[in-house]
Amino acid sequence: MAKITASVYTSHVPAIGAALDLGKSHEPYWQKVFAGYEFSKQWLKDHRPDVIFLVYNDHATAFSLEIIPTFAIGTAAEFAVADEGWGPRPVPKVIGHPVLASHIAQSVIQDDFDLTIVNKMDVDHGLTVPLSLMCGPVQAWPCPVIPFAVNVVQYPVPSGRRCFQLGQAIRRAVESYDEPLTVQIWGTGGMSHQLQGPRAGLINKEWDKRFLDRLIEDPTGLAQVPHIEYVREAGSEGIELVMWLIARGAMADVAGGRPPTVAHRFYHVPASNTAVGHLILENC
Repeated sequence: MAKITASVYTSHVPAIGAALDLGKSHEPYWQKVFAGYEFSKQWLKDHRPDVIFLVYNDHATAFSLEIIPTFAIGTAAEFAVADEGWGPRPVPKVIGHPVLASHIAQSVIQDDFDLTIVNKMDVDHGLTVPLSLMCGPVQAWPCPVIPFAVNVVQYPVPSGRRCFQLGQAIRRAVESYDEPLTVQIWGTGGMSHQLQGPRAGLINKEWDKRFLDRLIEDPTGLAQVPHIEYVREAGSEGIELVMWLIARGAMADVAGGRPPTVAHRFYHVPASNTAVGHLILENC
């Protein structure tokens, strides 16, 4: 059967992609951000999976306000890089895994989660920035990627509890796939930040670090945190962190296995007026 070997968590700040694309990664402002991913790039080379299941949120490129799926799984053979207003990022197109994606969709829907099946969509910085951070500049991404888009832009958005439960359903789906694939699940977005209003620029270091602690040690309790706490403590865009709970819910310890190994942890402020968080957990 297939198995989930690790989960990766990272912010997907769009300015990080711009810094990479414009050759600014060695500038003093950005150097500390990218230094936090040097370990991760080597780790991914050493632990290259067969497939990455990447949880992210679309930023009004694939989905407008006309149609907003709560959970959408990409089942196409490939996904073009979105033009977010300045042209597509100069990064490789994303190769999908239609067979595994379709299997996961079938299993998760039969497990009582309603997914939107997407056979064609472009993917924006929410997906490509994490890949760039973990892979560096490449001619092709190291393996197929299944995009999984979550609505954390337009209310109502899913609860942390629902996301955590969904991660468990995704793990069951992967483990029921009849091929010995290794799969990593990535949760992206966050950490604390707010882009508008009187609290624009808000960063809550203490809350962010406690979130990372609880994500490692107490994911079940963390899943009970209500939306209002995310907004109050981490800013309006801090709600993106519920996507990390999908990845965490897919780890083995949640289903009675051994606690994961913390392979890497990183936190840095600032990066384009936001906080950057990053974590790698390995299943034992």
